[in-house]
Amino acid sequence: MAKLLLIDTSTARTSVALASGGNIIFYVDDAGAPRNQSSLTAPFIKEALDSQGWKAKDLDAVCVCMGPGSYTGLRVGVSSAKGLCFGAGVPLLAAGSLECLVWEAIDNKETQGYDYIVPMIDARRMEVYTAVFSSAGERLTKVSAQIIDENSFDGYLSKGKVLFIGDGAGKCRDTIKSPAAGFIQRCPCAKGLLRPATAAFDKGEFRDVAYFEPFYLKDFVATVSRKKLF
Repeated sequence: MAKLLLIDTSTARTSVALASGGNIIFYVDDAGAPRNQSSLTAPFIKEALDSQGWKAKDLDAVCVCMGPGSYTGLRVGVSSAKGLCFGAGVPLLAAGSLECLVWEAIDNKETQGYDYIVPMIDARRMEVYTAVFSSAGERLTKVSAQIIDENSFDGYLSKGKVLFIGDGAGKCRDTIKSPAAGFIQRCPCAKGLLRPATAAFDKGEFRDVAYFEPFYLKDFVATVSRKKLF
């Protein structure tokens, strides 16, 4: 009956959930005010713990969404999770944003009738972070950054129905024209961490709190604003 705190700040949505005994017992997100990870993550964590009268030390583990996704968002989420684990002496778990999307879709029964699931995290222009999963949640390809064109995923679309899901799925709808393709535009959320977090906890797959880093997939590139400040 593990008590788990689940944190996802990997994209535009900030969300926190509590799980106990393999079920979500509390959930909060910022659906109405996206990209406020730095100001909302700590209050959401407090709200979640207070809802059950728990302290951080009452948790059996903290699981954070490790990416790929927003550089700033991932830093906020991982730093918050590591701070809790250090302070309360509880172990750290992590799962990927693509897994998050896949398992939420499976649990919501949105994958029925599909042979493959392709989660997509928006990168820039027509680029996404993605991988191919079976309809049962098994990852079939490595996670990679891909530029989407009209031939993307043709091999899978020729063999069966493919569900494209994530905050990068919507921009691909006009490019991937196959009748075998379905699209759900959605950010990952903390609820999707439940299954991978529970599996990792049961196997004792804990992360090193001191050295764990987000999975950025690509190096962060800083840009200089073109706006004149003076």
